[in-house]
Amino acid sequence: MTMHQPPRSRLSYPVRGALAVLLCSLAGAEAKAELVRFEIVRVESPTFEGVSFGDVGPYEKIVARAILHVDPSDPHNAGIVDLDLAQTNAAGRVEFAADLVILKPIDHDRGSSRMLYGVVNRGRKLMLGLLNDAPRVNDPSKSADAGNGFLMRQGYTLVWSGWQGDVPPGGGRMRVQVPRVTGVTGTSHDEFIFEQDDNPAVVTLSYPAASLAPTDATLTVRQHERDPRVTPADLWFEYVDAGDRPGGATDVRIHRPAGFDRGAIYELTYPARDPAVMGLGFAATRDIVSFLRRNATDAAGNPNPLAPAGGPTVEHVYALGISQSGRFLRDLVYQGFNEDEDGELVFDGVIPHVAGSRKTFTNARWAQPGRYSRQHETHLTPGDQFPFSYGILTDPLTGLTDGILARCLETQTCPKVMHTDTSTELWQARASLVVTDTTGADIDLPPNVRAYLLGSAPHGGAPDGVPRPTPTCQHLRNPVHAGPTMRALLTALDLWQTHGLEPPDSRFPSRAAGTLVLPDPDHTNFPAIPGLSYIGRVNGLRVTDYSQQPPTEGAAYPVHVSRIDADGNDVAGIRMPAVQVPHGSYLGWNQRKPGHAEGALCSTTGSYVPFEQTEAERRATGDPRRSIEERYPSHHAYVERVHEAVMQLRDDGFLLAEDADRIVEQLNAVDH
Repeated sequence: MTMHQPPRSRLSYPVRGALAVLLCSLAGAEAKAELVRFEIVRVESPTFEGVSFGDVGPYEKIVARAILHVDPSDPHNAGIVDLDLAQTNAAGRVEFAADLVILKPIDHDRGSSRMLYGVVNRGRKLMLGLLNDAPRVNDPSKSADAGNGFLMRQGYTLVWSGWQGDVPPGGGRMRVQVPRVTGVTGTSHDEFIFEQDDNPAVVTLSYPAASLAPTDATLTVRQHERDPRVTPADLWFEYVDAGDRPGGATDVRIHRPAGFDRGAIYELTYPARDPAVMGLGFAATRDIVSFLRRNATDAAGNPNPLAPAGGPTVEHVYALGISQSGRFLRDLVYQGFNEDEDGELVFDGVIPHVAGSRKTFTNARWAQPGRYSRQHETHLTPGDQFPFSYGILTDPLTGLTDGILARCLETQTCPKVMHTDTSTELWQARASLVVTDTTGADIDLPPNVRAYLLGSAPHGGAPDGVPRPTPTCQHLRNPVHAGPTMRALLTALDLWQTHGLEPPDSRFPSRAAGTLVLPDPDHTNFPAIPGLSYIGRVNGLRVTDYSQQPPTEGAAYPVHVSRIDADGNDVAGIRMPAVQVPHGSYLGWNQRKPGHAEGALCSTTGSYVPFEQTEAERRATGDPRRSIEERYPSHHAYVERVHEAVMQLRDDGFLLAEDADRIVEQLNAVDH
């Protein structure tokens, strides 16, 4: 794969800092990027069917569109790949636009003067689902869409905007519209796993094909990620759309060969044209947030809706990113976009949630921001190479010295960081590299960073706590929900920023404590649970050269996971009540079913394996884990143990008092 990426120096941090100062001094009084027009599409006041949230009162919703311009010659934009090739207007600016939604108190004076920016995930709003236990909807308007109302009762102004340039329209998804660089061609690559039996299967390429001759492209298949790529005689494809649809999309029809199941991996490498300037998604986020927190009007004189009296009402701004959008936040900080073009801080604090050690495949030629690496799927996606952690380290495998915070340290624009992962990220996102160096040794995180592992929690849980089956995974989905702990951590971040109160110390497994171990069965201490085959498979990582296709892999990085207790649950991290007082094993990983690349890790879906109800059932099945009746002789005994766990989490700062009380009240209300 041929990619153009932002230049990364092999120089040490102090030398890079000197170069940055020199570039800024040479730039002089450069023209600044600006939000040219803030266009209101519609206002819903009140929203949520007029529900009033405590002392804050009702909320209103503003749906808008931001028209933005950036100057390619400004050094703050110098790292945006292909920006220098994009078409400019008469003023020499590159134009683009982003969707924008604001939820704010109708009465500004009753709000908290804090803004929480929810980075959208593939155009979807996930923030209310995590922090408000709300249903996942992309146009929250009904009273039920506010969930438990937590963020509204706290008086937050909530903001979302589009940043991903290849999100398809429709479904309420939020997008950024970025320019394409016409006339540029190169090699792009797409991977497909169909998970069904359609043959042939029709797929859309990420970029328009520069040639419609199948002989100019290469199609391969393999059953498992580490298998050799092959081109059997009965594998072939044809172009079925010449790119005359809006956006120039190209469809291909893949004729699938015999001998491969639904989970097989198909890769098409093809000549592509007209790459999108995807890196503008970072600039869109930077400039929208900077406008909302600092400007009274846009360049056309339209008022900032968060500056009702001619001055902005936002004093503190935080960002939450979940999964893909958590990786986006890490990448935004890493690439220097937490500094606006006036040298001011964009986000005071960021919470990259379930991102692991990865970044994104966004600011590159032929970028595909929706892709991410897993053990089986899109394993070799760019955007997951060194650096992995926040402080500045030297990687002996590449000779590079770098860190997620390297650039913002140069400009003194680093945010406070609360990095939160679940058990899934240890297995599928190399989360151990956030807290170790690239030899596997423990490291100290910078003073503005905390790292928390939600032990035995999945990448995405269920607020109702119900484990459910999935179409492709062997075991029930892990239902542990991170919402209560994430509410406590957001509160701690706010107190850290506004009152200087230190948040809880990092709580993550470590090598020194013996809780961060190699994934093989000899080290994890995984119990022999009937019906569960544990072989220690993880999404490994190697130094990877992306200058050719397929990429070539070199030396391996050490990837560690959590040591397991006799129940199959993580021994370290923040152990939520369901994990401390369990009804089963809550795993961060799952395995693919027969017919779907059996045995490979099943995407980011954790597992739940319940305990037997009685000792007799346990002995009959050979399950080494104690049964429910052996653990909890009565409902009262169970409630007492949960109460103890809940109060300890509350005292440690990992549960709010209202959530602690609610959990205990719900248990006490159960009639057993």
